[in-house]
Amino acid sequence: MHDDERVPDNKMKTPDSGQGIAPEKIEVKKDDVETLFGDVFRAFQKNRSALVGLCVVLFITVLALSAPYVLSHDPYTMNLDNRNQPPSEAHWFGTDTYGRDLMARVIFGARISLVIGLIPAFLATCIGSILGVASGFYGGKTDFWIMRLADVVLAFPSLLLAMVIMYTLGANLFNIFIALSIVGWASTSRIVRSQTLALKEKEFVEAARALGVKNRTIIFRHILPNCLPNIMVVFTMSIPSAIMQEAGLSFLGVGAQPPTPSWGLLVSQGKEFIFSAPWVAIIPGVAILILVLAFNFMGDGLRDAIDPYMKD
Repeated sequence: MHDDERVPDNKMKTPDSGQGIAPEKIEVKKDDVETLFGDVFRAFQKNRSALVGLCVVLFITVLALSAPYVLSHDPYTMNLDNRNQPPSEAHWFGTDTYGRDLMARVIFGARISLVIGLIPAFLATCIGSILGVASGFYGGKTDFWIMRLADVVLAFPSLLLAMVIMYTLGANLFNIFIALSIVGWASTSRIVRSQTLALKEKEFVEAARALGVKNRTIIFRHILPNCLPNIMVVFTMSIPSAIMQEAGLSFLGVGAQPPTPSWGLLVSQGKEFIFSAPWVAIIPGVAILILVLAFNFMGDGLRDAIDPYMKD
């Protein structure tokens, strides 16, 4: 072949030969990047009962935090001339047996219920998550002793065990945190343990072990983050349980002590006037019902949003 018959080199090359696709031609849309929390948030938005529960919780929280600025009555001021007054324009929820404004006491009691619902649930979830992942990851004697301790805790009725702890430590709000944290960690540890047993056999955990990654790093970087969605559901569902247990302890006289405006204590004090002044016990009881239902709706909605079998 003569030189003039040869095909020039620049004609034999194509834009894609050995070069791939030009970077500037690749368009990545942000909407195409799906994340777990994005999917959960969108699924949660579609659940009307969960949104109603969230709105109720936010409303009660804002009302409780702004109570000193929106209420005209002090929850601790007594007026025996106005004892057991029915609901009126001056006292929307009526008054209790000491003439204190019941609406002020109920709203201030929401602070106690929210704090006692959140803090013990958070502590119990943290303790149960750490013990559960340690039990499932290490196995052997560690798994045996942690699970046997959980069995002991679960063998007692939760309210009865909390009462024993409160009688031992003394009746005050700080000891309620301790009692409810001790009572609530066992169920969380079992859930996290079961998920850890499945996760530690996954390929990405085996690859991390093959690369010589320390067990502590595997636990906190690979195992716990994958357990986080279920831990969030457990935490959300633990809040109404803690609120109910605190109300039960206060009703039985081993929780919040007078004159603290705890909802359980208000119901306990009002039960003596259930026929003569029923609003004193019914209104705090309804407040407990509404807040617990709201958290339950939130927990159910979050569970449905995270569970892949519940999605369309």
